[in-house]
Amino acid sequence: MNFQEKFLAFNKGSVLLSNPCCVPLRSDYNEVMSSQNNPSTVLESQTQKAKLPPMYQVVLLNDDYTPMEFVVIVLQKFFGKGREQATQIMLKVHREGKGVCGVYPKDIASTKVEMVCGFAKQHQHPLQCVMEET
Repeated sequence: MNFQEKFLAFNKGSVLLSNPCCVPLRSDYNEVMSSQNNPSTVLESQTQKAKLPPMYQVVLLNDDYTPMEFVVIVLQKFFGKGREQATQIMLKVHREGKGVCGVYPKDIASTKVEMVCGFAKQHQHPLQCVMEET
């Protein structure tokens, strides 16, 4: 059965208009519409929770060459950290080898990683920034 035959079979009893760009009406249109406006018709409500996107941690990795002050500047500039919090994260990176800068959806985390790595490279520092799924 070709498309035209399927279309005609589906719309059997429809009113076809002379304008070919108009969609034909099905013969049961009035019945369907009246049941929607009927107060005795009960529609079952469906609540569906939106699924949250997966989150990623943006992590700075320690190295032996990047100055601590530069790491603090990065944390302030790209992650909106205050001087005190940036210093605490920098010390965690220095002592433990890595420190979490923030948790973001994948696209934002990826952008922040790129921006930090680019900024470090621009200033000739080997600072590494990665993202890890939480």
